[in-house]
Amino acid sequence: MKRIKKDEPLAELIAVLLRIKTADLMERFLRDLCTPGELKDLAERWQVSLLLDEGDLSYRDISAQTGTSLATITRVARFLKTESYQGYREMIDTIQKSKVKEKK
Repeated sequence: MKRIKKDEPLAELIAVLLRIKTADLMERFLRDLCTPGELKDLAERWQVSLLLDEGDLSYRDISAQTGTSLATITRVARFLKTESYQGYREMIDTIQKSKVKEKK
């Protein structure tokens, strides 16, 4: 029997996500994969990361605007600023660069 390594399912999921070529298929796959609550949480975290990056609002203001808990906002802020993964940072920078290119 093949033993599944701890990170193997995550690696397989990442490989699948990288193969998705359209927004429609991505949405359908995520709706199949995640519960409505999980999708809401993911979308909220992304919105929080964008608001934190703008730097104009306090954590309490972001919480009031998004309905996200202060604990989640604090966690997103930590991952945005200090954690080694830097996924939020790279995606925000990528989106900002593509917006600049679109304006040209």
